[in-house]
Amino acid sequence: MDNRAGEMEAFIRVAELKSFSEAGRKLHLSPSAVSKLVTRIEDRLSTRLIVRSTRGLQLTPEGDMYLVRARRVLDEIDDAERAVASGGKAAPSGRLRVNASIAFGLMYVQPLIPAFLERYPDVELDFSLTDGIIDLLEERADIAIRSGALPDSSLKARKLIESHRMVVASPDYIAKHGLPHHPDDLVNHNCLRFNFPLPLNEWSFRSPETGDRLKRTISGNFMCDNGPTMRRMCLSGLGLARLGRFHIQADIKAGNLVEILSDWTPQDEQLIHAMFAGHEHLATRIRAFIDFLVDHIDPMGNGLRHPD
Repeated sequence: MDNRAGEMEAFIRVAELKSFSEAGRKLHLSPSAVSKLVTRIEDRLSTRLIVRSTRGLQLTPEGDMYLVRARRVLDEIDDAERAVASGGKAAPSGRLRVNASIAFGLMYVQPLIPAFLERYPDVELDFSLTDGIIDLLEERADIAIRSGALPDSSLKARKLIESHRMVVASPDYIAKHGLPHHPDDLVNHNCLRFNFPLPLNEWSFRSPETGDRLKRTISGNFMCDNGPTMRRMCLSGLGLARLGRFHIQADIKAGNLVEILSDWTPQDEQLIHAMFAGHEHLATRIRAFIDFLVDHIDPMGNGLRHPD
């Protein structure tokens, strides 16, 4: 194991197991041999990747970055060998890390996972949910599913659904506080907010008479970090919320939520994309997962086409 791939494998094992001894057992090497392989990388890079602390082994920021890149390099090597061995028709395999926004992940992605893994049993799916902004490298994600404008970066993206955001309230809230008829009326209402630095707390509108666009920064006595909690608070009658139609269309249909200021929000577009780092040779498991989502999700945000 004196090549770089071997060094990377040793480093990955140490990073995952937090132990040179455990990594050595997995690789059938002594702890000192594993330590030398990691040291060889650090010497070549002239930077520390792993530090020892009272909590055990910890990765430095450079170590975190190297771990993500090393995994991808070994994954690509594995894909290449499988493809050659199978005449260019290797089945997707290896670990796939997917991070999705909470509401979309629960409603659209999670129900599809069993069928995806049944079709591709050699894929090991690592699935996480969060509504915050993530960095694919920092979060060690292969795919990030997010709504909003695409970042100006090297990331590639594939559109999953095209929906729009709606300002809504429960019938109980409306009965107690009345309806706002103009965006300026929001100052007199309890508007539910997100607590992370996104433009979601600046609601966009368009005048039905002049077509002029305007924005209003809203305020209220409740903040949270995810869409499902926001929906539940809105259903409870706590205040107004601005949520994606794909998330609340069943509540609208059942009469549990009422759309308000609809004349002012006809083009409050919400696009949801699967984003991934662009590579000349995209790993087959990444391509397979994104294709699977596109094949099963209605592009207008009306649910799953055939979840089985």
